[in-house]
Amino acid sequence: MATASHQTGTTPVAHPRKAAAPVLGLALAALATVVWSGSFVTSRGLAGSVPPIQHAFWRWVIALAAVAPFGARRAWRQRNLIRGHLRHVLLASLLGVAVYNTLVNQAGLTTPAATMGMIMAASPVLMAVFERLGGVRLGARRTAGLLTACTGVLLLMGRGASFGAGDLWMIAASCCFAAYSALLCRRPAELDGTGFLFTTFLIGTGFLLPVQAASMAVQGGFAPTPATVLPLLYVGVASSAIAFFAWGRAIALIGAARAGIVYYLQPVCVAALSWALLGEDTGRPQLLCMALILGGVMLGAAPRR
Repeated sequence: MATASHQTGTTPVAHPRKAAAPVLGLALAALATVVWSGSFVTSRGLAGSVPPIQHAFWRWVIALAAVAPFGARRAWRQRNLIRGHLRHVLLASLLGVAVYNTLVNQAGLTTPAATMGMIMAASPVLMAVFERLGGVRLGARRTAGLLTACTGVLLLMGRGASFGAGDLWMIAASCCFAAYSALLCRRPAELDGTGFLFTTFLIGTGFLLPVQAASMAVQGGFAPTPATVLPLLYVGVASSAIAFFAWGRAIALIGAARAGIVYYLQPVCVAALSWALLGEDTGRPQLLCMALILGGVMLGAAPRR
């Protein structure tokens, strides 16, 4: 039986919400990427005053308080669903909350912020691999954009990154983040996004509690001054509550591989912040590499025709 569009000779019109979803997804991925870029500068800046584990613990305590008014009630209503998918929730909490940021903070003790951002730019490759293993076709344009941006990142790293202990911590962090993003793709559809976020923050903070106690006993606490509290508020509210929500929504709308291509903007953003806040110069070769990254992002993020 012919459809109405065939009968009238018109073409079907896409639903406005479906047509806007890719644009919104890309915007949310870009928002998360820009905000997270600042967290690398923060990790580096707090390296001498706040121990890495305590940095991570208080970050998530603040994030939990920020998300609780929106997610606690939803999580409670879905407690039976969460219990039914507990393995998925526990793994996301461990990788995305407890381990990932602790590794980033550990790397910040010895690795410059710009190098941290460059190494984390390896995550999109892993995201694409995980999504492809899940049976998702990336497409020629997206693959070309991924490779182009990856080439720009590798060239950028080749001009300044020298691998040491901190760089290895960052490689481990990028693996955790890619795995966390893959888990977000497989989040059961019936689980509310905000409730899921609150639950992972709560469980991840619980995972950090024993090592937080050990760090306090061995290293002592830190002085709560504006120089320590304000950066923690930034990473707790902006880099955790807002950015993780935006990233989760972006992946739900456009998938991990496509969001991962936007994530390649991170070394560009970190370099810009380093120039603006730390006065670090950016030479012409770095600008050319960044142009390559931006070109790859635009190519890979463009919708299929």
